Amino acid sequence: MREFTVPALVTAAPAGGLADVVFERAEADPGRAALARKDASGVWRDVTAATFRDQVLALAKGLLAEGVRFGDRVAVMSRTRYEWTLFDFALWTVGAQSVPVYPTSSAEQVHWMLHDAEVSAIVVEHEDHAMTVGSVVDRLPRLKRLWQLDTGVEERLMAAGTGIDDEVVHRHRLALTPDTPATVIYTSGTTGRPKGCVLTHGNFMAECDNVVRRYETVFPDKAGRQASTLLFLPLAHVFGRMIEVGAIRSGVRLGHQPSLTAAALLPDLEAFRPTFVLAVPYIFERIFHAARRRAEAEGRLGPFDKAVEVAVRHAEARERKAFGTGPGPGAVLRAQHRFFDRTVYSRLRAALGGRCRYAMSGGSAMERRLGLFYDGAGIRIVEGYGLTESTAAATANPPERPRFGTVGVPVPGTTVRIAEDGEVWLRGGQVFTGYLGDRHATGKALRDGWLATGDLGSLDEDGYLTITGRKKDILVTSSGKSVSPAPLEDRVRAHPLVAQCIVVGDDRPYVCALVTLDPDAVHHWLTMRNRPETDPAEVAHDPDLEAEVRRAVAAANTRVSQAESIRAFRILGSPFTEEDGLLTPSLKLRRKAIEKAYAAEIEALYRS
Repeated sequence: MREFTVPALVTAAPAGGLADVVFERAEADPGRAALARKDASGVWRDVTAATFRDQVLALAKGLLAEGVRFGDRVAVMSRTRYEWTLFDFALWTVGAQSVPVYPTSSAEQVHWMLHDAEVSAIVVEHEDHAMTVGSVVDRLPRLKRLWQLDTGVEERLMAAGTGIDDEVVHRHRLALTPDTPATVIYTSGTTGRPKGCVLTHGNFMAECDNVVRRYETVFPDKAGRQASTLLFLPLAHVFGRMIEVGAIRSGVRLGHQPSLTAAALLPDLEAFRPTFVLAVPYIFERIFHAARRRAEAEGRLGPFDKAVEVAVRHAEARERKAFGTGPGPGAVLRAQHRFFDRTVYSRLRAALGGRCRYAMSGGSAMERRLGLFYDGAGIRIVEGYGLTESTAAATANPPERPRFGTVGVPVPGTTVRIAEDGEVWLRGGQVFTGYLGDRHATGKALRDGWLATGDLGSLDEDGYLTITGRKKDILVTSSGKSVSPAPLEDRVRAHPLVAQCIVVGDDRPYVCALVTLDPDAVHHWLTMRNRPETDPAEVAHDPDLEAEVRRAVAAANTRVSQAESIRAFRILGSPFTEEDGLLTPSLKLRRKAIEKAYAAEIEALYRS
């Protein structure tokens, strides 16, 4: 058993709730830009601390006028947008609990969450969401109200509350304590029904305040150096929610972007010019692969790949110097790096708005080489690890001393323990209080104050955590060999053509894999070879493309023993999607569902 603790930097709050900071910041600095919101013409307009406070207060009055009471649970089903943050803080101001619902959720998923949480009202984004709720409303007797954002409900609620005195709202707000539940966030549910994680106001305070204090270089709050971020992660996910709360509490200028498509996101990044961004590794992979495809299309693939190699070597040299095992980049490497900074890296930074020097990554593992590349290109990615049950980050790499390929050290106020069987256990003020109405599941997850994460990992001598897999995902072949699929899958997915990879082999004689392709990468691959567009099912059987994927599989196999290596693979004609029930809303593989859907293809791998 190994254990590592980092003491808290912020004393736990003895009283109050998350909404208090809205009123405190407006009192201290009313003219400071707290958020930014796009107007009807698409121009970003600052929202001052005083304006945001007034909107929160007015909306809180409207919620009271509409019957929302202290302790009520109100669901929010929407993409990431300004109104979500506004409703979050208005709900917290009156002592209500928000229940995020992914906007892509099916009717049955919506029914389960609203029923399980005993939701009394729901905020939806548009008519399609309203129809989804409407299809199950007859089975939701506690649901009394539905508000639709794109019908101007924000203004109508504010108007409805004009007759309520400010002091009525403040009495609700001042009744909150750190132990009061703030939200119920449902897990993605890779297996079984999602469970509702009850997170308190104190959980978010412990998480956000310690992270902000420790990572001051990412969240600067000095005259003329206000940090800003454009949030495009789903606010139904705990990572996005933690950043929402952390930004408001720390004075970071916060913007919202509901679409992850390049056509929508890139112009807003350029206009908003964030100082840091937050994403899952998949987003950073897509940005990198898109840049490489663009370079190849322009006939600059050789210089681009050279620039990548220089960035990786430069970052590795700096990493070795930070840990006292090397002198840092040499003169020749520094000169090469300066050249490519002007010709390649600056273009990557410009795509993120030009001011971005930090990024935060979580949700799944990032390939070490990708993190090194971004660092060498001038964007330091702070990779971390956490769960919904730990209010997001439990560990994160120190921005001044990252160890790429790990998920960093415990955030302040957190202890990480590696149990005898290799499971990662967590302890700290951000650890949740339990699953809503499920004592059995709570008892399995919380053990004498420790959160048993279900993840496997190791701690090095400096306290850096490496996640090696998920306990429930470990495959045991028929010969008794245990195989962790995640490292193999991540390595195969690093190939530009590969979108997803799932490794199978439980109770089988050897390990195999199913691979899906990135449509944009395939289109580019065909274009560069002057070949016509082909049906995806036919492309999957192209011998030249299959050879490319075989190289990716061979590269992954170099990381493991022969008994753990992928012996055969099948390229599928279409990717796994959330709509097909094969991915969670946070893009994690639903392994059992995939194995069931592709049972015939898996059987064929073992007959060949």
